Amino acid sequence: MDERDWLARRFQGHRPRLRAVAYRMLGSLSDADDAVQGAWLRLARADVGAVANLGGWLTTVVARESLDLLRARGSRREELLPERLPDPVVGRWGAAGREEDPEAEALLAEGIGLAMLVVLDTLTPAERLAFVLHDTFGVPFAEIGRLLGRSTAAAKMLASRARRRVRGAAADAEPDPSRQREVVEAFYAAARQGRFEDLVALLDPGAVVRADSGRSAGVEVVRGAPEVARRVVESGGFGHPALTPRRALVNGTAGLVLVTAGRAVAVLGFTVRRGRVAEVDIFADPQRLRRLDMAVLDEP
Repeated sequence: MDERDWLARRFQGHRPRLRAVAYRMLGSLSDADDAVQGAWLRLARADVGAVANLGGWLTTVVARESLDLLRARGSRREELLPERLPDPVVGRWGAAGREEDPEAEALLAEGIGLAMLVVLDTLTPAERLAFVLHDTFGVPFAEIGRLLGRSTAAAKMLASRARRRVRGAAADAEPDPSRQREVVEAFYAAARQGRFEDLVALLDPGAVVRADSGRSAGVEVVRGAPEVARRVVESGGFGHPALTPRRALVNGTAGLVLVTAGRAVAVLGFTVRRGRVAEVDIFADPQRLRRLDMAVLDEP
């Protein structure tokens, strides 16, 4: 085995963690892959003999690549590009209500729901990096400060600000997979049959639905149980006879993939709180759906 093959094997051992870091930073699976590839290119040019902790070095490189991508994305948003929902990670719903896809499990090992990714998207790039690296992956604040060109105290402050914003995304979320599934299936049944009053009863009073169809208008947001129920009933989309719902895990929690003619047309991620649906994220961008790995859903 030559040196490059040896290096590639070591890199592959770190890839799942690196991709998880980049996904949390970027909310995009394709951008995460770009960041990981950038780390490999840097590693291939580096003097590995001078690297004492390869895993830590690679994590820092991926974080820097992700930070550059986030800043570039921020510049594009100033050009009035539409907001988009983060990419969902779709896995098979196992018999015990657990993730059965090893790669998806690696991405979500520390738990990162779509609702939390949406909140992370509201942070500054520096806040997001400080929170993700420290709170999720345990990188010391001194190292984060060096990466950002700031003091250790400033890195702590950035993570603290981010933590306050993110905390609400996971507050009171239903932890029991079976209970999540019951609520999600009841919601879908009521939506499919257009039962307005049942939908209102199943929704948290402050329920939020975010829908990203890939159109130029960006993410459509509907708030409040009555308004959400009304829009669901009036759209009639859930009741379309050609649609088949498939059970799935979407970012580690109960979700659905809507399929027609063997093709996924929407991924629905749910946040259940206190026995009601609090948030629904509908990912229906055709171009981005085609890039997702739906092989886990080959079986009905």
